[in-house]
Amino acid sequence: MILNASDLDWEESSGSAPFLTPEQPDQPPPYEVPPLSVWGVALCISGTVIAAENAIVVTTILATPSLRAPVFLLLASLGLADLLAGVALILHFLFQFCLQPSDWSELLTSGLLVTSLTASLCSLMGVALDRYLSLSHALTYGSGQSRRHAAILLLIVWLVACAIGAGPAMGWHCLGEPTSCSVARPLTRTYLSLLCGGFLVAVMITLQLYAGICQVARRHAHAIATQRHFLPATQSYASKHGTSRGFSRLFLVLTVFVGCWMPFSIWGLLGDASSPPLYTYATLVPAAGNSLLNPLLYSLKNKDIRKVLLQACCPHRYTQSTHIHHPVDV
Repeated sequence: MILNASDLDWEESSGSAPFLTPEQPDQPPPYEVPPLSVWGVALCISGTVIAAENAIVVTTILATPSLRAPVFLLLASLGLADLLAGVALILHFLFQFCLQPSDWSELLTSGLLVTSLTASLCSLMGVALDRYLSLSHALTYGSGQSRRHAAILLLIVWLVACAIGAGPAMGWHCLGEPTSCSVARPLTRTYLSLLCGGFLVAVMITLQLYAGICQVARRHAHAIATQRHFLPATQSYASKHGTSRGFSRLFLVLTVFVGCWMPFSIWGLLGDASSPPLYTYATLVPAAGNSLLNPLLYSLKNKDIRKVLLQACCPHRYTQSTHIHHPVDV
């Protein structure tokens, strides 16, 4: 039976009991956007810069046919992983401060961030392995077989990273059980502990690879030192200067790598859902900063990539010329 306004007015005027309309369900209050925080804005700005600079690196490598050595495949993988990390930070900011967050948005951003950071860390390990092999097997490394091996290795890395990042979407989250949450919701404490433990293992392996690089570089420096009597003085000085500069760059890379990854890895193991969110943001910003610094420390330090970028910016000033790629020049 459909009632209109005239029927209801007639019943009220006649003094009989009006028809009772069914109770309407309580409407949820409108969503209020939380106020902006300093850490949230910092992550959004860093995510935008990360996405922009890594997009330039990935586009440069993929658009240049001459950049197909194993090291460039690794740098492209590193740039793609950091690019996805920047996109994840931007999405996190949008869902947190601009749009109404939901369960699927949290699972999307957390899964994308875990996938990108895992692939980035594994790519950094690959770059360290590339440097070690290029020094210890300088005569044979860089062939077509090495490129195939690097491509297969990167395929495995991305499959593993995607499988790890799919954990929250596949049900390994704490949305229905808040007491099991870690410092990074919606990841459970068990999931984040395993993840941070894997990060620490990857850091140790990378440090071990760089220790091997130092040993090989010392042997090369010793071999050069034994030939100083047969080399001109200027060439001997240049060799010593180049070796010391290489160790300085290596120390800078290791300091940035450990300083960016260790805080969040340790905090993820020690914190829980009751921990202050401020500490989580304070340790996540350096981890995101690693994706910001990677293009500056790795890709843009490479002479071949810099040359391509300069030719793109100033095509009339820099003409195309052949260049012999040195694998250790990263």
